Amino acid sequence: MNSPEPQVETLVDLDAIAHNVRILIRHAGEAAVMVVVKADGYNHGAAEVAKAALAAGAREIGVTTVAEAVALRQAGITAPILCWLNTSDVDYANAVAHDIEIAVSSVAHLEAVAAAARATGRTAIVTLKVDTGLNRNGASPTEYPQVLDLLKQLVEAGTVRFRAIFSHLALADEPQHPANDMQRARFLEYVATAKEYGLEPELVHLANSAAALTRPDLAFDMVRPGIAVYGLSPVPEISDFGLRPAMTFRARVVLVKRVAAGEGVSYGHEWVAERDTTVALVPAGYADGVLRPLSGRIDIGLRGKRYPNVGRVCMDQLVVDLGENPDDIREGDHAVLFGGNEGDPHPQEWADLLGTIHYEVVCSPHGRTVRTHIGGAA
Repeated sequence: MNSPEPQVETLVDLDAIAHNVRILIRHAGEAAVMVVVKADGYNHGAAEVAKAALAAGAREIGVTTVAEAVALRQAGITAPILCWLNTSDVDYANAVAHDIEIAVSSVAHLEAVAAAARATGRTAIVTLKVDTGLNRNGASPTEYPQVLDLLKQLVEAGTVRFRAIFSHLALADEPQHPANDMQRARFLEYVATAKEYGLEPELVHLANSAAALTRPDLAFDMVRPGIAVYGLSPVPEISDFGLRPAMTFRARVVLVKRVAAGEGVSYGHEWVAERDTTVALVPAGYADGVLRPLSGRIDIGLRGKRYPNVGRVCMDQLVVDLGENPDDIREGDHAVLFGGNEGDPHPQEWADLLGTIHYEVVCSPHGRTVRTHIGGAA
């Protein structure tokens, strides 16, 4: 007996992922592409996205934590994996045992990785993350000489293998902002200083999605796209670059009913029917990732057309005004909250309404939302 479809789900199109990766490879030129799948692939499924991206020509995978990286190894990913945001007391031995490339930003982090290498009897793969002006993660200019001193000793002892130097851009979504050129210059200074210590990186990388698509001078040996892999433009005011959104967030209509003129709908009766109408009940609310501030402000896609949400978004449900229901919407029909097909509400629409970015929007579906992969390896 077949199980019913989920009431609330995200469909992730792996063919769209592959399409986007191929676009990024073309923009990268001779540089390799590292696909970033942190935060469970921006809520698209890290292992599935990584496999689709590698099959499409990506060379490496990037995540934040050791746990994310090890999970990818256990899922069968054999390509190089870099992780770059860990406390110094994390289980680095597990990373070393799984051939995970570990980014370090301080002497304390490097000492912890070295201790793990000695404990496992294996050489750790180390990358330096340097702070060129974002002032978050990355070795500071003041501590960098101490980091290089220790790294040189560890390389000479065979404790670690020094693979790369990288940094992250603060204003890449403004391609011509002078900060990008400033960070490029600082980055080259960090690289030159490492070479003065006899430390020659195998590769250097700086560009995120926005830089990969708009600043070829920042490609260096590799680019590290994140959001563009998932089909959302990092600079939507410039172009969509031919990217295809990979996620469709949808729910199945659970009820269609008539509402008389003058009747209020949902908590607080913030919407009152001006005429006799038909409404559809969609079982998705803020517990599933439809944020409450969107109440009465979004459209829902039904049978290829858009209908307005009316009344408050509740924990478990929202209401859609169908008017006279000209398209004969019925229980079980798919209601698209946002998606990648032509005419679907777009994550950028939600972002504009919420005063945020589409990154946060695609990371929002959660709770009872079931993820389903289609296309590609799925």
